[in-house]
Amino acid sequence: MRKLFLFMLFAIFSTQAFSQVQPDSVVIDSLEVAVAEEEMLYKEDSADFVYYSLPSELEYVPGDDHPEILRDRLSCIEKTIPLRYNDKSHAFINYFTVKDREYTRLMMRRKNLYFPLFEKCLAKYKLPDELKYLSIIESGLNPRAVSRARAVGLWQFMSATGKYYGVSNNWLIDERMDPDKSTDAACRYLRDLYNMFNDWELALAAYNTGPGNVKRAIRKSGYKKSFWEIYPNLPRETRSYVPQFVAIIYTMNYLDEHNFIEEGSEMLVQHDTIMLKKFMHIETFAKLTGSCIEDLQKLNPSIIHHAIPENNKGFVFLVPKQTKMMLEENRYAILDSASKVGKKELEVIAQKSEGSIYGRDRVIYKVKSGDVLGSIAIRHGVRVDDIKKWNNLSSNMIREGQRLNIWLKPSAYTNPAASASAKTKTPVASVAIPDSKTYTVQPGDTLWDISKKFEGLTIDKIKSLNNLSDNKIKPGQKLIIGI
Repeated sequence: MRKLFLFMLFAIFSTQAFSQVQPDSVVIDSLEVAVAEEEMLYKEDSADFVYYSLPSELEYVPGDDHPEILRDRLSCIEKTIPLRYNDKSHAFINYFTVKDREYTRLMMRRKNLYFPLFEKCLAKYKLPDELKYLSIIESGLNPRAVSRARAVGLWQFMSATGKYYGVSNNWLIDERMDPDKSTDAACRYLRDLYNMFNDWELALAAYNTGPGNVKRAIRKSGYKKSFWEIYPNLPRETRSYVPQFVAIIYTMNYLDEHNFIEEGSEMLVQHDTIMLKKFMHIETFAKLTGSCIEDLQKLNPSIIHHAIPENNKGFVFLVPKQTKMMLEENRYAILDSASKVGKKELEVIAQKSEGSIYGRDRVIYKVKSGDVLGSIAIRHGVRVDDIKKWNNLSSNMIREGQRLNIWLKPSAYTNPAASASAKTKTPVASVAIPDSKTYTVQPGDTLWDISKKFEGLTIDKIKSLNNLSDNKIKPGQKLIIGI
């Protein structure tokens, strides 16, 4: 029923003429109606899940550059999508060509990984070829990029929008990280947004902030019909989105003029596919076939926990060609062995994850007198920003007696013994503050740990006595813990 309801609403807006938007019309904000609990949470310490966030706004400062040259160059490469020169686009051109040249070099190295795929898919849906540059702005061409808002993949799909366009996600597989599936979904989404607004700049803005926000901006502006006319009424990040897009197209087309030198391209290893229906443990498969685990991860970025679940429809698993040849020699034995390792542990975690955020367990914490979000976060091993998101908090203010949802990471899959011992560990009783009134920080200590070692000591008291503005401490540091 929910999918049918969403489809009917989206169909209404897709067929509604751009000029006929009414003040009291119902709007859908990018189809992202899922609650926060539906969004995927990943290991904070995984280097794969890094999101490079571009500046939201830059101010153009006139210098030795020549606006007329940039304007002329943009006109030379303009195709279907307008590439307007103004102070906003000029500021981001300076960013990509002067201030953060390393980011541009990284994009130069990565573009051949995915641009051929983008170009093929854009042509399939008869979309402008220049849209291939949009993924640079969205994710830095990183298929495992995750934003703070939990948008995921090359094209930064939120969970609900991704599912609407056929890219699902669960605790083990996130198809938003699949380059082929997510690119096809992004092309269909961009096509639908263009059909809705009949304007590419507005379609791009809607891709960033959702069609609902763009329609609201149109109403607030008095029903103006272009991006730059509704610009003041758009969210801050969206105001920068189109200028960033213009600037990265300029930069990638005029690399020589800004003295960028090709330093080689990142490439995927030559690969083939195998169809899997049974559970498979990736690390075991890698060991039995002599494969490089990093190559397998790079070829299959949608696999989250180094395992492929059972799937009657089958999972297309990409492997290096050499691995495919090795597999053909002893296929049954290798796949059978890889299907028996780690399955039980993973099933335990998967069962616990039902009703939770993909494998995290929820606890309800009742705020006590003296609590602050920082101390609660440290106590539970989570981030303040996450607690705020899980509980729809717009600030750090909390009140005594308030109940907070907190989602804890399970550790049983990676280290079942450690998890069991942690549950049975007896808390250490606090002791009186020593006569020296000081404490030397030990490796692994946190302010929460130290506050529990001594009677009457709190995190806030430690910070106040030592003039600490945050919770950062280091081994060997001497802290005043009493007066």
